[in-house]
Amino acid sequence: MIFNSAQAQKNVTLNIPTKQDTLNGSITPERIWWDIQHYALSIIPDYTNKTITGKNIIEYNVTNKKHSDLMQIDLVSPLKIDSVFQKDKKVDFTQNQNIWYLKLPQNQTSKKNKITIYYSGKPTESIKPPWDGGLVWAKDSLNRPWISVACQYKGASLWYPCKNTMYDEPDNGASIAITVPDSLMAISNGRLKNNVKNPDNTQTYNWEVKNPINHYGISFYIGNYINISQVYKGKKGKLSMDYWVLDYNRSKAEKHMIPEANNTMKSLEHWFGPYPFYKDGFKMADAPYIGMEHQSGLAYGGGYKKGTNKKGGDISNTGWGKKTDKIVVHEMAHEWFGNNITAADIADRWIQEGFAGLAEELVIADISGKQAGNEFMAGRFRTIENDKPIIARYGINEDGSQDNYIKGWAILHMIKSIINDDSKFTEILQGLNRNFYHKVVTTNQIENYISLNSKIDFKYLFDQYLRTNLIPVLEYKINSRNELLYRYTNCNDNFSMPIKTNFTKDIWIYPTINWKSTNIAKSIGEEKFKIDINFYLNTKKAE
Repeated sequence: MIFNSAQAQKNVTLNIPTKQDTLNGSITPERIWWDIQHYALSIIPDYTNKTITGKNIIEYNVTNKKHSDLMQIDLVSPLKIDSVFQKDKKVDFTQNQNIWYLKLPQNQTSKKNKITIYYSGKPTESIKPPWDGGLVWAKDSLNRPWISVACQYKGASLWYPCKNTMYDEPDNGASIAITVPDSLMAISNGRLKNNVKNPDNTQTYNWEVKNPINHYGISFYIGNYINISQVYKGKKGKLSMDYWVLDYNRSKAEKHMIPEANNTMKSLEHWFGPYPFYKDGFKMADAPYIGMEHQSGLAYGGGYKKGTNKKGGDISNTGWGKKTDKIVVHEMAHEWFGNNITAADIADRWIQEGFAGLAEELVIADISGKQAGNEFMAGRFRTIENDKPIIARYGINEDGSQDNYIKGWAILHMIKSIINDDSKFTEILQGLNRNFYHKVVTTNQIENYISLNSKIDFKYLFDQYLRTNLIPVLEYKINSRNELLYRYTNCNDNFSMPIKTNFTKDIWIYPTINWKSTNIAKSIGEEKFKIDINFYLNTKKAE
């Protein structure tokens, strides 16, 4: 096929998915027949040349005996697969850009199978980590090598061969072996089994993850690290909490990170239930970028300051954002929503980011009271862009609007406000983590669970705020009989969210797209009409 640059540009302008988008983001015939059981990943990063040499032993089960004779493996160029083996026999393969097809023997069974993939090359380098994805070849403040990776958006195939899809996680976890010069340390997910000194002045650090783990949640940190270890008495007993920090950050970690993490763990276990990965422990590591939710090995680059950014500011403009370290809270919350509960398609990433945003509010509420949490949330409404619907298109690895953070959080905040019972809301949050423990989920599953267990049908709310970018408008007027007339506009026909206003005080009103009215208890005069701060709406006075 001749490459047509004009058509390609037109497709980009029209946002038409490419064949590679579909192969990367969908459950293809070459993916569906096998289920990942375990990754055994070994890598040797070369800091000088910015290259990686490695292998991945993939254990898998056959879920459909009548399956394709090809296995799809994802690995982004310019990395390349060098060779593949199964039962000591070489396996042929072909390449279609970032998709590789392994021609496996016909006698694949439902029993445990293994393939070993050797690969090498110069992986994509991240220029603006963690936003663009790739390897981070950095230096610490003493000009020493500092290496990491962040790859949530484009996926782990940026640095190792894998099944680059969120719907399938290795059921039995992963092992990660990293070989580095003996002047450096290598940190990864789970627990450190051992480190082996090699005759060539290198060391191999062997880490092991017991629990299922999403592909982008596997990561590593290489640098001049020291360890600070503590034991936390959590809801399921003793939990090891380890902090791997650059040697010159010990004092900062002891004074800032550890107290923040302990307070946050207490709050999140209260709201969300037990930390989901007691077997693998809890860990935070200094990272050369702001943060990332790598499972049981969170990246921290928050600057060791309270606030919503590295400078200690408060994007909510309420002052409440300075009560916590947002990076600690947000990334820790992802252990429950993002790692324990993982969206099956990145188009549903609001599930992960919305609940992590909610956690920021809940921790502040635990510290400074419920009203503080409400005001902090309301202060974030102005940062919602409404550029497009939160949920993107499925099956093409397409991320939705960045509103999946704050608007996703606003959805959950409004649900909490409508339920109006913190005990019931807490049970829903904990029930989600029990019911979907170590599972991948869809938006519909989350919606249905919340509606069923709150005994309130929130379909109108999810449809409006997830699937459109229209902000509902509460249109109102006051007639001569001192009645408040109101209705919703700029919304779906089924939108009917109950709210409170300063004119109705503690009494709920139930607007729809049709005019309704209610008596106002007192003469309002020139008082300005306002909706309760807990609801994300616009208002308009009718003529």
